[in-house]
Amino acid sequence: MNSDIIPPNQFTERDQLFEEILAARERVYSVGNPTPLEMLPLVGMNAEVWVKREDLGPIKAYKWRGAYNAMAALSAEQRGKGIVAASAGNHAQGVALAAQSLSCKATIFMPRSTPEVKQREVRRFGGEQVKICLTGDTYDDASMAAREFCETTSGIYIHPYDDFTVMGGQGTLADEVVMSGEGPFDRAYVAIGGGGLAAALACWLKRYWPGIKIYGVEGIDQASMKAAIEGGAPVELDYVDVFCDGTAVRKAGGNTFKYCENLLDGVITVTNDEVCHSIRTLWESLRVIPEPSGAMALAGFQKHYDAGEVQPGEKVLTIISGANMDFAQLSGISRRAGIGSNRRKYLRVPIPEGRGSLVKFLKQVPEHMSIVDLQYGRVESEMLYPVIGFIGSEEDYLALAEVLAERGASASDVSMDEDVGYRIINYSPELFSFPLFINVEFPERAGAFLEFMNQMRDLASLCYVNYSYSGERVGRALVGMEFTSEEGQKACLERIYSMSGDSIRAASEVNTDTFFRLTGQNRPSS
Repeated sequence: MNSDIIPPNQFTERDQLFEEILAARERVYSVGNPTPLEMLPLVGMNAEVWVKREDLGPIKAYKWRGAYNAMAALSAEQRGKGIVAASAGNHAQGVALAAQSLSCKATIFMPRSTPEVKQREVRRFGGEQVKICLTGDTYDDASMAAREFCETTSGIYIHPYDDFTVMGGQGTLADEVVMSGEGPFDRAYVAIGGGGLAAALACWLKRYWPGIKIYGVEGIDQASMKAAIEGGAPVELDYVDVFCDGTAVRKAGGNTFKYCENLLDGVITVTNDEVCHSIRTLWESLRVIPEPSGAMALAGFQKHYDAGEVQPGEKVLTIISGANMDFAQLSGISRRAGIGSNRRKYLRVPIPEGRGSLVKFLKQVPEHMSIVDLQYGRVESEMLYPVIGFIGSEEDYLALAEVLAERGASASDVSMDEDVGYRIINYSPELFSFPLFINVEFPERAGAFLEFMNQMRDLASLCYVNYSYSGERVGRALVGMEFTSEEGQKACLERIYSMSGDSIRAASEVNTDTFFRLTGQNRPSS
């Protein structure tokens, strides 16, 4: 793969796709208008980054272009046989929009796990022209069912990516970029699922701007195009992660593979956390919330930029390919995203047992680091092993490592551990003596929770802490403290309830038996 234009005699099928894009110009704008191209206001970045706003299209994703073009290219007799499609969501919406506009019937097979927002939009766009069949757990299951349905009904199957008329419609996006007058661009980044958009974008942009570098971006656990290019032909992945559900394709298309292999300058793989970071970037800069696959192109650019691959002053094109996200997914994305150039990590930190030892360590954390999560339960009497969620720069993490080294210790990165992700806080109840559990509220600012714990350190030892940053102005934590006697408990409660002002307060006391029951433990016998 290289950035120079490939002569037609070396890649003869290229002109076919180019002609399909030309023909699509006269069709797709019957149901949608060109989407805007906007410059992304990224502070402190030495590159000019633009985003193609496909989230502002008629279905909030680019898929309407290919679906409508393919269906409009059919004869009325062909459409009368019934349209059949399989989709994880966005292609289905495009087919539904086209079915309504062209007055034809469509049967759409979707995985049972398809977000409700996408199912609802398919029904809204298609109305009575569309029937949804939920089947299987993956796109591949839905695709197989759709193919079998076609064989029994003689319906016309509209492929979501590996079809020249579909690819041609998707290529109108690239035509709009060229016609915008904002080019030429030095490089472009595009998400890859099956590869239809990437193939069409590369075909069109390299015809007009031969020097442009174009990179496909895939999720690290759904990189079917990368596997195809490395293997010389499309291969089926054993496992496909579905966090970025819009690009979760097990096997790259045969047609799209040829174009991507010949025209792309590389394929970048990104993690789900890197995608979440890019979603946050788009929210903070444009107040846009794309679906995970919709932010993948920007994640690829940011990975290249951080690695020093982007030259100062380069003009960069990225594509927000979709914004049809299930609202329930937002909380998980927020937890996984960093802030600005900083990254989130969960570290398990060994701390010698002793009254106030955890507070003492937290006071040594570099001042620019944010603590956004704290999970701790006593499991032995000599050492504490709290899991602490930090957000900081690489320099901050190096400084934290030095703090730990001075203590003769090192932290374990447990960011991907399942118990941390599911917030399973283990503890040994038999180690708790005269425990007291309090729901604490405090202003969500640096140091506020630490102030509370510092005021308690001479009275109590911590035996349990459950805190996670929620983004609200008020932070909340469930804190378990233990004492040597009931008198110590009473003295601590008196201090808590006598704290002046509203900055920190005990919202409620949690009954000890209730705590053990809710956390799945039996209270030890006295």
